[in-house]
Amino acid sequence: MQLKPARVLGIETSCDETAAAVVENGREIISSVVATQIDLHAKYGGVFPEVASRQHVRAIYPVIDEALQRANMSLADVQAVAVTRGPGLAGSLVVGMNAAKGIALGRQVPLIGVNHLEGHIYSAWLYPADTPKPPPAPEFPQLVLLVSGGHTELNLVADHLQYKHLGGTLDDAAGEAFDKVARMLNLSYPGGPSVQKAAGDGSPDAYNFPRARLEGTWNFSFSGLKTAVLREVKMLEKTTLNLPVANLAASFQAAVVDVLFTKTMQAAREFGVKSILVAGGVSANHALRDRFTSQREFAVHIPPLSLCTDNAAMIAAAGYFHYCAGHIDPLDLDVMPTWPLS
Repeated sequence: MQLKPARVLGIETSCDETAAAVVENGREIISSVVATQIDLHAKYGGVFPEVASRQHVRAIYPVIDEALQRANMSLADVQAVAVTRGPGLAGSLVVGMNAAKGIALGRQVPLIGVNHLEGHIYSAWLYPADTPKPPPAPEFPQLVLLVSGGHTELNLVADHLQYKHLGGTLDDAAGEAFDKVARMLNLSYPGGPSVQKAAGDGSPDAYNFPRARLEGTWNFSFSGLKTAVLREVKMLEKTTLNLPVANLAASFQAAVVDVLFTKTMQAAREFGVKSILVAGGVSANHALRDRFTSQREFAVHIPPLSLCTDNAAMIAAAGYFHYCAGHIDPLDLDVMPTWPLS
């Protein structure tokens, strides 16, 4: 792949964030704007698809305009437009795709459909435009732990755009488990941040919740852990007026982190990688970040908190490398609500 100078406009509408960004050369964030819908969906305890797509329609063009204004650019200054093609909510994806198609057609620039999970990987390449000394890019081969929404999986990345799926969750993803346990403990949506906050006042050793090791595979399973927490909650409700929420949250979080860290480290040794990359919404969890950054066996790359959750800068970054590889999509490109990375 021959890298070349290019500014890419990224658009992300896979779930409940309307986002746009301008990224230069796949790494430098010129601007990044995210309009969140968390407050709209909190009363449902999760994302309501129809509400999400309607809100994207309202927000998409103002968000794109703001991203261009913050970059002090116009559409004439970008060489390509990258948009999340999937996976995600169909109605939400269509809004971003149609906006990207209109820009690509009107400006006669390449259209690039990006896998949302791939975008999370490339979030580790990004840095703000005002960074005095840009950090080095992650080295290949690398092992990627993707913990994003309904996805928990391990991928071996040999080089740019070359992914090998090693294993994934057989039931609940880590993020889904956080949301479900948060509801059990009457914590607010989204579950990840609320469980983390509650866990800060608890002991990770208060309850010995199970770890599904799934020896001999690179797969994950969190359904049993979720059920164990539910059983403990039901038992405690019979004997106490006030649930020990902090201890339950801390012990649950410790079990999730332990499995994610242990299996990732085992795979990194098995495949002899040069670096580990942890990406996706759950990578914002402080306990998980601390566990990986405290080890010294492998170089670890975890995006800053602002890039862990859904954003368009990561889509623009991934789109840049596809652009350099000549991967250009036709204007009749359709969304893919279900789209494995490899």
